[in-house]
Amino acid sequence: MSEPTPEFKTQQERVYFQLREAILCGRFVPGRAVTIRGIAEMLDVSPMPVREALRRLTAENALALQDNRRVTVPLMTAGRLEQIVEARIALETQAALRAMSHISAADLARLKALDDEVTRAIEVQDAESYIRTNLEFHLSLYRYGPNDVIMPLIESLWLQSAPFMRLVLNRIGLGYLTDRHVQATDAIANRDALALKLAIASDIREGIGALGQEELEAAIAEGEAT
Repeated sequence: MSEPTPEFKTQQERVYFQLREAILCGRFVPGRAVTIRGIAEMLDVSPMPVREALRRLTAENALALQDNRRVTVPLMTAGRLEQIVEARIALETQAALRAMSHISAADLARLKALDDEVTRAIEVQDAESYIRTNLEFHLSLYRYGPNDVIMPLIESLWLQSAPFMRLVLNRIGLGYLTDRHVQATDAIANRDALALKLAIASDIREGIGALGQEELEAAIAEGEAT
């Protein structure tokens, strides 16, 4: 149940979207650099639109462009991750609360269907599918509300953390995850603002927020070795 693929006005816009999706799904591996030319060949485009897309992604702190024309995921520490988690909780709980009164019965049914996909991904231990469907659940929820100003901030925070989430999930599996989306959809159905806020905050803390420095370092080391 994916969002329809957007229509792109320029090649640079298409390349940006493709690279953004690759980052969000964890296909850019922390500790492993890729070249601009390599990305261009992978997407079957010239280096120019790749450079333009990378400028946008580096401005969003999703990627770092090195002097040797190589691209990497920025370094992550437990302290930086903690800041991302705190910022996500602040922004996403607010976005969820602003969206709640705008969600219809049909919208709620769609959110529950998305959560079913999240549950299936956890059951079959599919890290990429989990990251993709979990992201779609959260962003779909927030987009039901008047959140145009904070949505780019939320998406930037996901871009910064998704590659590390993928690495750790590949290493330790999805067994530690607790799906709080049922609590969120129940809260929406009951128009219970406090319960919704607690569900979103717990979902973030128990997901990306549960990762410590040891898990990050071990996962990055394994990523560099593969």
